[in-house]
Amino acid sequence: METTTTTTTKQTSPALPREVVIVLAILVVSAMIMILNETILSVALPAIMEDFQVPETTAQWLTTGFMLTMAVVIPTTGYLLDRFSTKTIFVAALLFFSVGTLVAALAPTFAILLIARIIQATGTALVMPLLMTVTLTVVPSERRGSVMGIISIVISVAPALGPTVSGFILNSLTWHWLFWIMLPVVLLALVVGTLLIKNIGENKITPLDLLSVLLSVIAFGGLVYGFSSIGAILNGDGSLGIAAILIGAIGLAIFIRRQVQLGKQDRALMDLRPFRIRNFTFALVAILLAFGAMLGTVMVLPLYLQNSLGVTALVTGLVVMPGGLLQGLVAPFIGRIYDKVGPRPLLIPGAILLTAGAWSFSILNDSSPVGLVIALHIVFSIGMCLMMTPLMTTALGSLPRTLYGHGSAILNTLQQLAGAAGTAIMIAALSLGTLLATNAGSAQAEAVASGARTAFIAGAIIATIALVASLFVTRVEEES
Repeated sequence: METTTTTTTKQTSPALPREVVIVLAILVVSAMIMILNETILSVALPAIMEDFQVPETTAQWLTTGFMLTMAVVIPTTGYLLDRFSTKTIFVAALLFFSVGTLVAALAPTFAILLIARIIQATGTALVMPLLMTVTLTVVPSERRGSVMGIISIVISVAPALGPTVSGFILNSLTWHWLFWIMLPVVLLALVVGTLLIKNIGENKITPLDLLSVLLSVIAFGGLVYGFSSIGAILNGDGSLGIAAILIGAIGLAIFIRRQVQLGKQDRALMDLRPFRIRNFTFALVAILLAFGAMLGTVMVLPLYLQNSLGVTALVTGLVVMPGGLLQGLVAPFIGRIYDKVGPRPLLIPGAILLTAGAWSFSILNDSSPVGLVIALHIVFSIGMCLMMTPLMTTALGSLPRTLYGHGSAILNTLQQLAGAAGTAIMIAALSLGTLLATNAGSAQAEAVASGARTAFIAGAIIATIALVASLFVTRVEEES
C-alpha cells in the first residue's frame, strides 16, 4: 500500500514554486559564467604570454592559481552555508567575482591579472556548493534528477565550452574582452539575485575551528600545487612540487583525523560523515575520475589541434562546440529520465561511452581529419553527460538534510583536486610523449601528435577506472 502511495506522489508531483525557479535560475546562470571562466583562458594563454612577456610556466599560474584558490576556499563552504544566509553567501560570491572580472579586464601587468583570477576564484568557490545545497533543500526528491540535469550543464559543459567561447572572442578581439563580455551578465545576476533571493533553510552558529582552516589550506593547497607541478617534476626541476605533494598529503591526513574528532561534537569544518554512506562514496569516486579525465582532455585537445593539426584558435573552439552543445541540450532530458528509472540505466551506458571515446582519442595522429576529432569528442561528451546527472543526484541525494552543505563542500573540493590531477597527468604525458618523439627524430607536428596519444591513453585509463566505480552505484531512496 505504501509503494502505491509513493508512486502516485511521484506521478502527480506539483511544479516547483515560482520563487524557487527564480532562485535556481539565478544561481545556475551565475555558476555557469563562473565555471566557464575556469577554462576560458586556455586558448588565450599565448596572447597573454606575448602581451606581458612571460614564459608558459608563469602564464599557467592563471589556471593553477584559480584552481588553488578554489581548493583552499571550498572546504570552508560547509561551515559558511551553515553559518550565513543564502543571500549573504550569494551576494559575497557575486561581488568577489565581479570585482575580479573588472580588475582582470583592466589588468596592466601579469601580477594584477593573477590577483584578479584569485579574486574570481573566491567567488566561484562559494557559488557552486551554494547552488547544490539550495537545490537539495528546496527540490523534492522526485524532481531532483531534472534539476541536477541542468546543474550538470554547469559542471561538465561549461568547462568544455570555455575554449569555444575563447576562440570566438579571440578571433576578432583581444583577451581583455574575455572578461568585459562576462562582466555585465554577472552584474545583472548580482542585482536580480539581491532583489529576489531569500534565505533558504536554517542557519546555526557553529564555532570556527581555525586549526582546521589552516590544515585545509596546507592539505588541499599543497596537493593542487603539487599536481600542477608534475610537468616540472618530470623535467627534473620539481623539488618544490614534490615537497608540496608530501606536505599536502601529511596535512590531509591530519586534517581528516581532526575532522573525524570534531565531527563527533558537530563542530567539523568539513563533516566527513557522508563517506559512511556507500552510494555517496562510490558515486563520488566515479565523479572525480570522470571529471579528471574530462578536464585533462579539454586541456590537451586544443594543444593537439593547434600544434599538431595546425588549426586556428577559432577552429579549435568550433571543434569542441558540437559536443558541448549536445551535452547542454541532452542534460535536462537525462535528469527527467533519471527521476523515472534511477541511475544505472543511464550511468552504465554513459560510462561505457566515455571510456570508448577516451580510448578512441588515442588513434589520432598528425594527419587525422578534423571531422574525426569532432565525432570522437561528441561520443566522449555524451558519455560524460549520461554520467554526471545520475552520479551527482545519487551522491548528494543519498545524504540526510543536515549533511547537504558538507556533502556539497566535499564534492566541490575534491573536484578541484581531481581536475588538477587529471590535467597534470595528461599534460605531463603529453610533454613526455612529445619529448620522446622529438628525440627519436620526429617532426614537430608528428611529435606533438605522439605526445597527445600518450596523454589520451592516460585519460582513457582514468575513464576506465571511473567505469568500474560506476558499477557499484545503486538507486537509493532519497530524502524529500
